[in-house]
Amino acid sequence: MQNSNRDILRLAIPSILANITIPLVGIVDTAIVGHLSDAAAIGGIAIGTMLFDLLYWNFGFLRVGTSGLTAQAFGSSQHSAVSIQTPPECRKILTQSLTIALLAAFAIWAIQWLFVTAVLAIVPCSAEVAAVARDYFFVRIWAAPATMMLFTFKGWFIGMQDTKSPMAVDILVNVVNMAASYYLAVHTPLGVVGVAYGTLIAQYSGLTLGIGILCIKYGIIHIGLKEIIAAMQWPEIRRMMALNGNIFIRSLCFMVVYVGYTSLASQYGDTELAVSSIMMKLFMFFSFFVDGFAYAGEALVGKAFGELKIKNEELKIDEIVRHLFMWAIGVGLLFSLIYGVLGRANIEMMTSDETVIEAAMQYIGWLIAMPLISALAFMWDGVYIGATAGKQIRNAMIWAAVGFVAGYLLTYRWLGAQALYIGYFAHLIARSVYLSVEWGKLKIER
Repeated sequence: MQNSNRDILRLAIPSILANITIPLVGIVDTAIVGHLSDAAAIGGIAIGTMLFDLLYWNFGFLRVGTSGLTAQAFGSSQHSAVSIQTPPECRKILTQSLTIALLAAFAIWAIQWLFVTAVLAIVPCSAEVAAVARDYFFVRIWAAPATMMLFTFKGWFIGMQDTKSPMAVDILVNVVNMAASYYLAVHTPLGVVGVAYGTLIAQYSGLTLGIGILCIKYGIIHIGLKEIIAAMQWPEIRRMMALNGNIFIRSLCFMVVYVGYTSLASQYGDTELAVSSIMMKLFMFFSFFVDGFAYAGEALVGKAFGELKIKNEELKIDEIVRHLFMWAIGVGLLFSLIYGVLGRANIEMMTSDETVIEAAMQYIGWLIAMPLISALAFMWDGVYIGATAGKQIRNAMIWAAVGFVAGYLLTYRWLGAQALYIGYFAHLIARSVYLSVEWGKLKIER
């Protein structure tokens, strides 16, 4: 048990440290724009950021799929007679994922004008806000290759049982983003669009560090054209494409929940929209911690499934999963306690508007319950990603999206905005129940 816990913490802690820098970027960007310009600029940057959230969310498979496949390849090769730094199968997966990442980036560049025009035609905003959003978008879009490749690097490093490298990359990206955005927005004529240039510089800084780690730590100096062609043959890439297709559908279902949550909240007025935004930020702050253990699950469970291919004895996958859930539930209980004792204080850190604070206190029970319920769903995601169980990952999120919609539609007439939280919790419970039931079946299949 001690070794399992040591491995879990070795992988989880760097991811947690990297994750907690993420919200700082949004805070700094908002503060910079808020002090430099008017409400139209703030709204424009918010819309511009949303455009990239919508765009990049659907390419999460580059990280998720790469992580599970690499972890299994690592596990199946690490005990072979030939000891090499980077197993050939792991290198092939990296080549495949990076190639797909670059093709995705070029596709994004090709549709950029159509995409931003279509979304801004749907999203209600003033001409001034739309103009700022366009300026922001058409600068930051040039970071697409770096962003796509960084998805791949993070997944591949995690699969290689290495969370320190993605931690270093994430921290560099976030620190450079904050520093460059501040300097370019405040001390150059670029103004608020300097925030977009700051993000552009940060993404390529992270890409440079990622490439450096590949060269120095893993000895991958060059990936040749012949290697790319060989890796991208259909028999070689079929498993990755099948897994990525399932994860893509999963991402679309996530959008149903999270975009639906915000869109429905806006129908209840500005106060309820502000409350829902604060609650979601507090929900997400907790996720930065439990996600660290989910990443550890991806690496360790994937490695264990890979080892099953070369070992005759049954590995203790259940023991790894049990320890992972002990940590996840522990983190959930800790945050439930924090939100229970300091719930109002946490809300007051997000806003000084007494009307919003009092309205938010009506939902404090949801905030207290959320960490423990969501810890199970998040942890199962990590376990199934390590197992590369694409079908189950997809189906779980389909049921979760159905749960969210059904939970809201069945209760909103009587409960109003409270129905949003019923729907949100219904989606978490649906994910947890489905994946818990399927786990036994999955082990039998494997």
